[in-house]
Amino acid sequence: MKFKILIISLFVLFIVQVIFSQNNKPNVILIMADDIGYECIGVNGSDSYLTPILDSLSTKGIRFTNTFSQPLCTPSRVKIMTGKPNHENYEYFSYLGTDKRTFGNLFKENGYKTSIVGKWQLNGLKYKLKDHNKMSRPNDFGFDEYSLWQLSFPRDKKKERFANPKIEQNGKILKTDFSHYGPDIVSDYAIGFIERNKNNPFFIYYPMILVHDPFSPTPDSKIWKDESKRTIENTKYFGDMISYMDKIIGKIINELKKHSILENTLLIFVGDNGSHPRIVSVQNGKKIKGAKGNTIKHGNHVPMFVNWDSKIKESFIVSSLIGFEDFYSTFEDILGIREKESSGKSFLNLLIGEEYKERKALTSYYDPRWSSNVDKFRSVYSQTKEFKLYKNGNFFNTLKDPLELNSISKNLTKIESRVKKLLQKELNKVPNLEANSKEKWGKDRLKNFQ
Repeated sequence: MKFKILIISLFVLFIVQVIFSQNNKPNVILIMADDIGYECIGVNGSDSYLTPILDSLSTKGIRFTNTFSQPLCTPSRVKIMTGKPNHENYEYFSYLGTDKRTFGNLFKENGYKTSIVGKWQLNGLKYKLKDHNKMSRPNDFGFDEYSLWQLSFPRDKKKERFANPKIEQNGKILKTDFSHYGPDIVSDYAIGFIERNKNNPFFIYYPMILVHDPFSPTPDSKIWKDESKRTIENTKYFGDMISYMDKIIGKIINELKKHSILENTLLIFVGDNGSHPRIVSVQNGKKIKGAKGNTIKHGNHVPMFVNWDSKIKESFIVSSLIGFEDFYSTFEDILGIREKESSGKSFLNLLIGEEYKERKALTSYYDPRWSSNVDKFRSVYSQTKEFKLYKNGNFFNTLKDPLELNSISKNLTKIESRVKKLLQKELNKVPNLEANSKEKWGKDRLKNFQ
């Protein structure tokens, strides 16, 4: 049986290598929006916001309806970049260990020009870990070029991420004032990178600055004309921020069209976690409160769209469970390689119209190590499209009970019993949470990193 599986795997790799020959390597752009739940996109049923560009992606490509991230930003970033679950690679909030390997390394080592633009937040600034102010860290993780916010400097109220931002670009701190807007600076850099590498295979990872708080005006907001009010904060500007995010994606698509390389570019859009708890949106007539940091559905159910004109000929919807560890594996398949480190499930076959055997369950290990209001949700859980089981025994029907208010404990149906047994089997493969996570990341241990 093992020999048969090996032969099949080698055959699949051979087919992939033929499809993606050296002369026809696809460009890859992964855009990950910051703090935007599934309910915030028009085509996903949003009644609150307009997202015409993202909506158009679904009419020309694939819309995924069951993609799940980690509930918080750094845990999601570490997971998607390395293809590994958090219990294997997550040490501290705002930190990615220097011994880790990312998809930036993967693409760079396989002949791609690589760039990362947007939000970094991986140097260990929160705890001032060793080399937390090292500006070359993105290069170490495989990115040739970068234009980033929160690289070697922590958040600054005077120079946040939007108006008058503090952006670091290839080892230099840009001079900015209130006429500059952070999302424009980093997206313009991505445009320039496409222009410079239009004749080479390239990979762009764009973890967006939008639509995270502070909820402030954008250059398209009426109030932007008054420079003194560009940093005011009010949730009413969240809609403006979503519109501007959508506009930036359109700008990138237009640049690809300009150089006639859109057809051979795999473009992926995904959210990093649910919307901020202060945001209440309306989806299909129902109010949805953002649940960032929380493990309920509204905390980790994120939008995802994929476009690839040369491979995806007809639009369709995918309901298969997709986890953040799956992106690295998918990129491996595109490159025609396999690494022992990869632990996700490639969804390449979905994109190229080949047979795809979807996973039965998706398991998450979540230990945020951020603050008490978020750490109270730390847990290990496994889910299907309809049910979720936690290691503490709580069992929910997340379709009927998305807020997880009523654990199913008695009189289980045959289906519920069967699913619970399946999920328990998956949970048994994952370690338990430490009794006290602070034993691992407390002040005493941090002394070793100073």
